[in-house]
Amino acid sequence: MKLFYIRSHPEIAHLPARGLPGEADPEFLKRTRTGGQPPIRRWRPNGARSGVMVRILLADDHEIVRRGLRSLIETRDGWDICGEAANGLQAVERAIETRPDVAILDYFMPELNGLDVARQILPVLPKLQVLIFSEHDGETLIRDALQAGARGFLLKSDAEDQLLNAISTLALARPYFTARVSEAMLSSLVGQGEPSVKLTPRERETVQYIAEGLSNKGIAWRLQVSVKTIETHRATAMRKLGMRSMAELVRYAVRTKLIEA
Repeated sequence: MKLFYIRSHPEIAHLPARGLPGEADPEFLKRTRTGGQPPIRRWRPNGARSGVMVRILLADDHEIVRRGLRSLIETRDGWDICGEAANGLQAVERAIETRPDVAILDYFMPELNGLDVARQILPVLPKLQVLIFSEHDGETLIRDALQAGARGFLLKSDAEDQLLNAISTLALARPYFTARVSEAMLSSLVGQGEPSVKLTPRERETVQYIAEGLSNKGIAWRLQVSVKTIETHRATAMRKLGMRSMAELVRYAVRTKLIEA
């Protein structure tokens, strides 16, 4: 049997016998299938799909934060920062222009916060993996992030240790949450979290802009709608929230992290 196999495959005649054909050196058999050359090994980024480069969008209104994230990301071969944004509206534009694989969105951003950015871009880019990047990990905030379509949530204090793992995991289309965030999620699921009021995206944007100090006319210009529409959004939001004054609305925006105090 062995002699017949060697005669049929002269390219292995010089090798010492190693038993039946199924026991032949696997590396040698790979070389014979590739014309005598070593098998080609495709580059695989740590945690990413074979041969796939990871395109990343950074959105944070602080240049120093983006610089720090960039320095971490650039340590990985094949990871490309395809765009950066300093506010929420820029983040939406950059995402649609560059079509990244992973978007790292700061929760607190002017124009639009990270959750509203996610709500706007995910219907256009359903395969995009969104990582919310925040200084806070409140149960309501995390729950709202999940409802907005985020697949990961990372505290800024954990970025140095966890950011690369988070991107690697998201690049595989798997969710990523640290242990501390997972505990907050569990507390919310078992009912310890306070239920959030369901404002529409436009109502949230209006509340955020009001809390940032914009007038109805200024908000209408930003959103390209009429002043009367903004007044309607404001009145509806206040009714849903059970509030009667602008001061209460601003406090709500601070408490729910629509703006940074």
